[in-house]
Amino acid sequence: MSKKEETAEEEFQHLVRVGGRDIKGQKNVVHGLALIRGIGPRTARIVCTGSKVDFRKKIGYLKDSEIEAIEGEIKALESSPPWILNRQKDYATGRNRQVTGADLMLSLRDDLNRLRKIRSYRGIRHELGLPVRGQRTKSSFRKNVTVGVSRKKVRTAQSK
Repeated sequence: MSKKEETAEEEFQHLVRVGGRDIKGQKNVVHGLALIRGIGPRTARIVCTGSKVDFRKKIGYLKDSEIEAIEGEIKALESSPPWILNRQKDYATGRNRQVTGADLMLSLRDDLNRLRKIRSYRGIRHELGLPVRGQRTKSSFRKNVTVGVSRKKVRTAQSK
């Protein structure tokens, strides 16, 4: 192995920890950041441009300073326009926020518990495991039930 290949292998990290998530080093920066809960591909590109990191680069080749810049940019997303953020007019604080990782799951659970507690229509539908957003339920959302007529029922009805 040449020295060039050795230094390239030393610089490459197979697992990179960003935003509380382990990301494989073979992924592009945008695809790797999109694996973090609360960050999609568009937000990942915004983070890359804000931290001045090439988004086509493999995440395993990033330096520690670049990773810190990315994490700092994720935390600084709250100063972005509100239409980018995933928690607009937060119920508890009233502010626009960008929530990632476990905090996103906690806030979602708190929202659903609040809806159940106040007995809103959406909360009741969540409790019952039914669709919340107005879908029809004649043939969809059936669990462990055959849709249509079963032959056994038809035969018993004819024999009577």
